[in-house]
Amino acid sequence: MSAEFTFSIKKTRFDEDYTPSDDTRLTTNFANLARGEHRRENLQKVLQMIDNRFNSLAHWDNPKADRYSVELEIISIEMNINASAKQDVFPLIEILNTTIVDKVKNERIPGLSGNSFSSYVRDYDFSVLLLKHNQGRSEFQVPEHYGDLHGNLFKAAIHSADYKALFGKAPVICLSVSSNRTYHRTENHHPVLGIEYEQREFSLTDQYFGKMGMKVRYFMPAFATAPLAFYFIGNLLSDYSDLELISTISTMESFQKIYRPEIYNANSPASDCYQPTLKHQDYSLTRIVYDREERSRLAVEQGLFTEERFIKPYQDILGQWSAQFPA
Repeated sequence: MSAEFTFSIKKTRFDEDYTPSDDTRLTTNFANLARGEHRRENLQKVLQMIDNRFNSLAHWDNPKADRYSVELEIISIEMNINASAKQDVFPLIEILNTTIVDKVKNERIPGLSGNSFSSYVRDYDFSVLLLKHNQGRSEFQVPEHYGDLHGNLFKAAIHSADYKALFGKAPVICLSVSSNRTYHRTENHHPVLGIEYEQREFSLTDQYFGKMGMKVRYFMPAFATAPLAFYFIGNLLSDYSDLELISTISTMESFQKIYRPEIYNANSPASDCYQPTLKHQDYSLTRIVYDREERSRLAVEQGLFTEERFIKPYQDILGQWSAQFPA
């Protein structure tokens, strides 16, 4: 069976009127916040959190801390599969794109693509494949070639003509640090990203993003309580402007305060030798309703959906296609 894979991109404005579409990955922060009776209030509050955080970091020539606002778009990347006269479309990846609005200059400034990262194949890898592989094993093991297919799908998508036509720079993805790793404060301090932390052993997520061609560095911005993990291609410190980096920090730190308040809304900052934990009790809650249990449950459901709709029907041709990429 032969196949041709192409990619198409859809944009959806993320604002107080946002409603998740039927084919969106429902475990995302933005989809979770946009459901239920508090959906509109949730969205208004998180957007205000993002703007407030942006202005606290972009403080120069900004005496009232109200100069900037951030607009968000959900970028949905679909994979178009043309295999032996059969055509199919699979919702592959969702990321966020930021636009910075300078209300003093009345300008709209491109921000960064990436930020959040949602992937159906990642749901399959972490919530289905990994669990099946370790059933009955006394020690945890990672399957051979784990993450190879997902990494190659990601690299093909962001190097596609459609993606490059919309975004001038490679994506930066900003996630929580791992709760089973220890991070050590360094002497390095960036004017926007803040204090750099290091860890001596990559987590499974770090290794997984490595298959996507992304390196990782950990920084704790000013006034933050914990470092964030920044995954990038190229040079994080020189490839992006201060405002671009601030758009990512303000967006993703706000989501993490809602999703993981034990770490990112703690009442004291990370120590020099820091191990994050979701069992930490000294933290504050935001006034935003978030269903963390639903997020975990849906990851399994969407992983099984991916197995049935994508992995099983196209396993052979996906394997042949992925094998063409250099290791």
